[in-house]
Order: sequence, then structure tokens, then C-alpha cells
Amino acid sequence: MTPRVSLAGDVELSRIVYGMWRLADRSHPSPGEVQARVEACLAQGVTTVDHADIYGGYVVEGLFGAMLRQAPGLRDRIEIVSKCGIVASVGVYAGARVKHYDTSAAHIERSVERSLRELATDRIDLLLIHRPDPLMDHRETGAALDRLVASGKVRSVGVSNFRPYDSSLLQSAMRSPLATNQIELSLLASEAFVNGDVAWLQQRDRPVMAWSPLGGGRLFDPANRDLVERLTALGQPYGVDATAVAIAWLLFHPARILPVIGTNAPPRIARIADALKFPMDRQTWFELYEIALGREVP
Repeated sequence: MTPRVSLAGDVELSRIVYGMWRLADRSHPSPGEVQARVEACLAQGVTTVDHADIYGGYVVEGLFGAMLRQAPGLRDRIEIVSKCGIVASVGVYAGARVKHYDTSAAHIERSVERSLRELATDRIDLLLIHRPDPLMDHRETGAALDRLVASGKVRSVGVSNFRPYDSSLLQSAMRSPLATNQIELSLLASEAFVNGDVAWLQQRDRPVMAWSPLGGGRLFDPANRDLVERLTALGQPYGVDATAVAIAWLLFHPARILPVIGTNAPPRIARIADALKFPMDRQTWFELYEIALGREVP
């Protein structure tokens, strides 16, 4: 079964997270279809689902909430992550003249209230500020996040796509610890391992959440043929595919990385935790790293 990771705020997440950003990619699934996906994850110990208010043009949270209204007993078996702060000219924000970020207290609080309604829940287990806001008033934003934690509407808070200095600024105005940073991280986007992003979190014992852990599908571009062939060959003796080995590469790192995996294909959902079957080691990690980089490490 999937191991678990503790975050600030007495929150535990499954080591592998199911991402909901593609839930409405081709159609709007029925509550029963959404429930089937969640149940397939739960069967593997994947209990954490990752949302953002903007996903699907601000409709995905509502699709998930329709499922919870039909199967309310599932709520106590899962952890819900969501994000706010992006205002795009679509859906509920169709009147916005330009896409922008809003980390004002009023916007964060309105976003959380809407997410709670859409998700059919009384709490969000982990709320993230989705993007660094050049106009962020860290005192106002920090106070709003602290109030949400104190109210019980949000159990823990963090950020997404922040650099260490953005996190430090916001944390300086808060009582609640920022529990994590969700960043892009994969074999095809490994800069965070050397630019200080992962090190900053690791130093503070804050787990890292990794979005697009398979490079947003780019892993299987023809340009990455050598990498995919090696991943495939490594996985075959253990009955897992190239994607599982690529995820195992992230899991091996001591920073306690939580890959956020999004897929709508039932067979792939049923094997979302296959990465745990692959015995990664240091030399294999560096072998894959070098293939992805296209060069030997210095």
C-alpha cells in the first residue's frame, strides 16, 4: 500500500497523489464515473486528491462535489488539496478583462467558500496559493491564511510554484507553517534539484509536491526515445512500465516528494501506485538523470 507523509497542521497525505486537473478534459464525467476513479485509487492506498479552483475552467471541483453528494461516506477516506489565486477570463470569472493573480484576503476567502460549496465538504485538508503574485501583500495574505486555519475550514496551508524567497516572504507574516510547495518536477524538469528549490524545502523538513511528474506527456515525445527505452527495460523485470520507473525516480529522493499523477484512463488509474514496486538505487537514479540531461554529470 502507498506510504503516507505527515505535513504541518497534523495532516497526512498519501505519498502518491491523484491529480484532478484533467477530469473534464474530454467530457464531464458522471458522479459514478468519478467515484470509480477515486475507489480505484483508494484500493491502492492513494487517498489524496489534488484540485485547484481553476481546473477545467472552474468546473472540476463541482464535478467532484457531485460525486461526494452521491457518496458522502468517501469524504472521510480521502484528503482534499486545492489551490486558489488565479483569475482567468472563463467560467465564474468570465468578466475578467485579463488573466491575473489575486492573493488579497477577500479573494482567498471567497475562493475557499466557493471551493467548499463546490466540493461538498466542510474542510479543505491542504490549501495552496497557486502562483506567486507580484502584487502580494504578504501581511494581508498571511493573515488570511492564518484565519482560515484557525476557523477549521482549512487544515493546513502551503504554496505552489513559489521560489524560496517568495515562500520566505509569506512565511514571515504567518503563524501557521507553510507545509509544502507544489512545483514542476520530473526527469524532464529537474532544475529544482540544483537551483535551491528542493534544498530549501528539504532543509525545513517540508515535503515537496511534484506536478507534471511525467513531463505533461512529453516523456513519450520522440526526442526522449532513449530515456523511455531505458525506463522500459528497467521496469520489465518488475512488471511495471516506463511511467512507474519515472515516478520511482522521484520517490527515491530524500526530500519526500509527492508526485501528483493525473490520468483519466481506468487501466492507468488502476496502476497508479506501480512506482512503489520498483527498487530504485543511487546509480540507476544517476543513470536516468544523465540520459535526461543528455550529458554526464560534472
